[in-house]
Amino acid sequence: MQKEIDPSTIKALALDLDGTTLLPDTRLGERTAQCLKRLMAGGMQVILCTGRAIESSRRYYSAIGAGGPMVFFNGAEVVEVPDIKVISSDLLGLDVIDYGIDVARSMDVHLQIFLPPGTAVQGVAKTSWETLFVDKYRAEAEMYKEHTGIQPVVIDLKAAITAPEIKGCPKMMFIVDPALHDEIRQKMTGRFGSRIYVARTFPTFLEVMNAGVSKGAGLKTVMECRGLKPEEVIAFGDEENDIPMFGVAGFSAAPSNAREKVRQAADFVFGSNAEEGLAAFLEERFLER
Repeated sequence: MQKEIDPSTIKALALDLDGTTLLPDTRLGERTAQCLKRLMAGGMQVILCTGRAIESSRRYYSAIGAGGPMVFFNGAEVVEVPDIKVISSDLLGLDVIDYGIDVARSMDVHLQIFLPPGTAVQGVAKTSWETLFVDKYRAEAEMYKEHTGIQPVVIDLKAAITAPEIKGCPKMMFIVDPALHDEIRQKMTGRFGSRIYVARTFPTFLEVMNAGVSKGAGLKTVMECRGLKPEEVIAFGDEENDIPMFGVAGFSAAPSNAREKVRQAADFVFGSNAEEGLAAFLEERFLER
């Protein structure tokens, strides 16, 4: 049985991006953008809770004029935007990254790592954003660039993580055929067990982060920063990495295109992201009154 929502008590929407808020081609639909702007004009807070990096999320929060503490890298970083003020970060250990590189090389699959904002690596300019590194510029790297707008830097990953300034990274990501996900997951968890958190965040994306990192933990930090109570927040998501948010927010919702276990975990199921189902859900409950 679905929960009842009193629209007047909801103060914030915690939104996953890919597969939930965005169209399948990663654009923010016009109907969705206008809906969110109208809600924000009425006082609603919009909190992005995404596996994406800050840089690849900027076009979305900028498009609707949203700001404040938000969740990036599945919770590995909580950052206040648009000023890029890091509130909290939980970095993956260098030994885990080193082993992940070994796994990727032995299986001949694509791996990429992000280093935190402001990190310097020899031969690579320091930036205000995270820097994305890859061993080889494969087709997967090009796909990720088209998906996020982030240009990867080709570098020997083993050499990159030996730079003295580097203490860890928010996450590393394998982009591979989903049929290989279980094998990679088993290799990583077999070596590091409860030290790490492994999650599928997109059909071909398998991400590895520090244990304790989750969108749920990130959202909890954001809610504390914003003074929000669980019953004042609805969390929206479509993938397994979104489920931890559902236990933190008072209400949860998933699009019809979400994975089955995500739909089962959600309080509400709405139309697919391809049809801007999020906008329809929000309009019905918050704007058509």
